[in-house]
Amino acid sequence: MQQDVDKGDTFIADIFAKDASISDYDALVLPGGTVNADTIRGNEEAHSIINAINDAGKPLAVICHAPWALINTGIAKGKTLTAYHTLQIDLENAGAKFVDQTVQVDGNLITSRNPDDISNFVYAIDKALS
Repeated sequence: MQQDVDKGDTFIADIFAKDASISDYDALVLPGGTVNADTIRGNEEAHSIINAINDAGKPLAVICHAPWALINTGIAKGKTLTAYHTLQIDLENAGAKFVDQTVQVDGNLITSRNPDDISNFVYAIDKALS
């Protein structure tokens, strides 16, 4: 069963965005799903972390609807990205080139379309961390 709008579980965060230190992390993975992605793209503290990871050149792995955050942070402009197909126009309007591939790597950015592509997405993350 796919969970998107209806909550499947509740989790307690280990750390909040405002308390995170970028030096403690080797990469950042942004989850997909419309509600998750919409929440992240509207959160300025999350934007700070996303921008810091990107500015440090650390792998920034983004799947499904999560590339919305790359639009809101300005990172998408000039990049070649993939995402859930309904984000194509959003990404292009933000100055990105959209490609329909299971995974797309552009520098430190790793993007993927949907959960069906998870094996290629994880492989690309693993390769970036090697």
